[in-house]
Amino acid sequence: MTFHFLRTPHSRLMQLAAGAAASAALALAPAGAQETPAASQQGVQAVSTTATPVNVGQLSTVPAPQLAVKAWTTLDVTSGQTIATQNPNEKIEPASLTKIMAAYVIFEALESGRLSLDQKVNVSEKAWKTEGSRMFIKPNTQVKVDDLLQGFIVQSGNDATVALAEAVAGNEAAFTALMNEEAARQGLEDTHFDNSTGLPAPTHLTTVHDLAIMARNLIVRFPQYMHYYSQKEYTYNNIKQHNRNRLLWTDPTVDGLKTGHTQSAGYCLISTALRDGRRVISVLVGAASDAARTEMSLKLLNWSFQNFDTVKVMDSDKPAVTARVWEGEAETVGLGTPKATWVTVPRGKSGDIKTVAQYTQPLIAPLSKGAKVGTVSLSLDGKLLRQEPLYILQDVPQAGFFGRIYDKIRLMLQ
Repeated sequence: MTFHFLRTPHSRLMQLAAGAAASAALALAPAGAQETPAASQQGVQAVSTTATPVNVGQLSTVPAPQLAVKAWTTLDVTSGQTIATQNPNEKIEPASLTKIMAAYVIFEALESGRLSLDQKVNVSEKAWKTEGSRMFIKPNTQVKVDDLLQGFIVQSGNDATVALAEAVAGNEAAFTALMNEEAARQGLEDTHFDNSTGLPAPTHLTTVHDLAIMARNLIVRFPQYMHYYSQKEYTYNNIKQHNRNRLLWTDPTVDGLKTGHTQSAGYCLISTALRDGRRVISVLVGAASDAARTEMSLKLLNWSFQNFDTVKVMDSDKPAVTARVWEGEAETVGLGTPKATWVTVPRGKSGDIKTVAQYTQPLIAPLSKGAKVGTVSLSLDGKLLRQEPLYILQDVPQAGFFGRIYDKIRLMLQ
């Protein structure tokens, strides 16, 4: 592993632990310190730590597919990075892609014990009469939650959706309020739901950016329920219906996630595939046909897998930086991140990742584990990929009286 070192005025050089595939350039500086001309001469590229992270697809020499749709995006689940996107913040009708957030709220109810798979749910007249795709449940009957989930996910039944919504929250309006609360908690600023099913409504809108985040959060939070999304068919009331996601038959690595269609929204698809331990999500809305959304989604998945790698650059709870401590019982402390940090880059470029760590100096004891003291910026070709906070990894108690006095004098002489 090759390390580059960068000096800045009044800064201390430290080594940053990176992934086995990554080379790191390290700058440890007081907050606000600027790179000196000498640093550039050492081959370390400057990167603004206040810049917006770039979509990594912009750094690839292989262009993204050109798709005739309203909007699309593709995202790496492990790193959480957007690979590439078109019209990510354009307000669109999600149609049945709405059911991704509905599923999140239902799965939360299952995990909290407010709902169980064996529980039987009464089918109301409202649920039975709901327009659109159907599971064909009968009114005033009781249906197991597990059956309703298959009708809701595999068959995209709006009747099953409303029945589950009523089981969770009492009525659909209250359930929709829970969906909007969860959207706000996830930071989905451009998303608002008017119902649980995705039937058209004036303010029932989202973006492909927000849909990608919803899908990632669902997959990461509830892997135990993902088998429903790869189920190819389900029979209820002697009516067999196939999963509308054609990719389940086209590509064996695809195991979800959700189709959607209304006349105004067009044909939409959130797809996800797992290949060699790496998972990618694509979101596509406004295609002209079922066949078109299937073909274009597979193009996005293939392009994302074939032209990009995801590498670990920092381990969880392991020091990324060993920093000098003043007036403490220990002379150094580890700085790092509470969870592993992964970065997605164009294939073959993992060795060019540059890492700049910046934290407030001097660090004066007492120091508390978990306190945020700086940031680590990861860049490629001078473009910011992501920025993570740096935390103190262990407590450092204050030194005794003479130890503190000794360090105070040393600091004054620096």
